[in-house]
Amino acid sequence: MTAGIDTPDRRGRTGLDRQGRDLTGNPRVRILDVEVLSCDWYVLRKTTFDYRHSDGHWSREQRETHDRGDGATVLLHNTARRTVLLTRQFRLPAYVNGHPDGMLLETAAGLLDDESPEKAIRREAAEETGHTIGAAEHVFDVYMSPGSVTERLHFFAAPYESADFSGGGGGIAAEGEDITTVELPFSEALAMVRDGRIADAKTIMLLQWAALDGPFRPS
Repeated sequence: MTAGIDTPDRRGRTGLDRQGRDLTGNPRVRILDVEVLSCDWYVLRKTTFDYRHSDGHWSREQRETHDRGDGATVLLHNTARRTVLLTRQFRLPAYVNGHPDGMLLETAAGLLDDESPEKAIRREAAEETGHTIGAAEHVFDVYMSPGSVTERLHFFAAPYESADFSGGGGGIAAEGEDITTVELPFSEALAMVRDGRIADAKTIMLLQWAALDGPFRPS
């Protein structure tokens, strides 16, 4: 008996080896086997499949996919003051891979956890920044690292005001979160993208959207 397959894993899941076996949308792909390598919290799978190349020949391939679930993120902005509200928190993978201290500036974000994307970003904004947001604008949905990670991230933007601050923020201490809120002039945030002080992909994408098509686009 294997946790996550025959018996529940620590998150109560079973049948994790069935994910992706029944895909039929691409006739050039034949799924042969799915093996669960790890399901401690997220799920790491190795999938074996046959792939028909453009010249017609078939090859047998194997790929590992990291399934952490889908997520959502929101850019909080104040157009009157021309500011954005970001978060700062420690990210071990970035620290391991060359970031000076692992403390990344980011838009508020989190996993959906069976919620709708908009409900999830409202929860995350409240948990991380202490702000209750009003009308949220859906921007786009993006596969952030499609070569290895299954996650699709839903992007939103929403205005914020000082009066929206309901207290709290800082993240969920029980989950090890220790998040600070950083308010920046929008122009400074863009400068930080240019010089590398903001190095988080989702944050860069939302800031660039805000400058080109969003609340800070040219008149």
